Amino acid sequence: MTGRPLLAVAHRAGNRLADLRAALDAGVDLVEADVHLFRDRLEVRHCKAIGRRLFWEWEGFEVNRRSGHVVPHLADVLAAAKGDPRLMLDLKGPSLGVAGRVAAQLREAAPGVPVAVCTKQWRMFDAFDGDPHVRRVYSAANMVQLRRLRSRLRREPAYGVSIRRQLLTPRVVAELRESVEVVLAWAVDTEGALAQARRLGVTGVISKNLPMLNGLVAEGVAPVSAPHALEVTPQLPGDLAVGVALG
Repeated sequence: MTGRPLLAVAHRAGNRLADLRAALDAGVDLVEADVHLFRDRLEVRHCKAIGRRLFWEWEGFEVNRRSGHVVPHLADVLAAAKGDPRLMLDLKGPSLGVAGRVAAQLREAAPGVPVAVCTKQWRMFDAFDGDPHVRRVYSAANMVQLRRLRSRLRREPAYGVSIRRQLLTPRVVAELRESVEVVLAWAVDTEGALAQARRLGVTGVISKNLPMLNGLVAEGVAPVSAPHALEVTPQLPGDLAVGVALG
């Protein structure tokens, strides 16, 4: 359905503090930040660490020195957000320990502030049991993960999912929407990809193209203002959630 309202999610914009503020000020519904646990620190970055001194950006097959990067910590991101409920924290592995550390920091630095948490390692969500303001977004990057996720959702509906766009079909999206509030497609960085996302019937797009997201916001495509979009009702056991959209 080409006229379906879409949620605008700024992909990786939370990894730099200036980009975080720019995306929030633009009025997007969510700002994604990638969180890694490295040497007992919660670092916010997309690239992977190679030892203590190097970063690997696998999309561009680039290896750079850590000394050349300014890497914010999760505490910096939370402080810059100033209690804004439009954060989506994408928890990265391989250690499941990142989840417990993030949960503890959220309870300390932003108690009760609504936040979305996304991960491909779904066991990480156990760390947020008892935190009804945390909206769980299950991610899938390949067919095996998507198959497992569809099976899981038939048994246990959830708040939201984040799926690689190329894996989706209108039939799969319709099935997912029977079990979740929010179906996000990534990456949607061009007008062509945006048009495809509309045809698929997803409820939101994750994009690095901030001008395109600005266009969605300016056109009034987002269904409600961001603060209301993030209202949450308590999450029931087994990830059964009755809530409103990721904003």
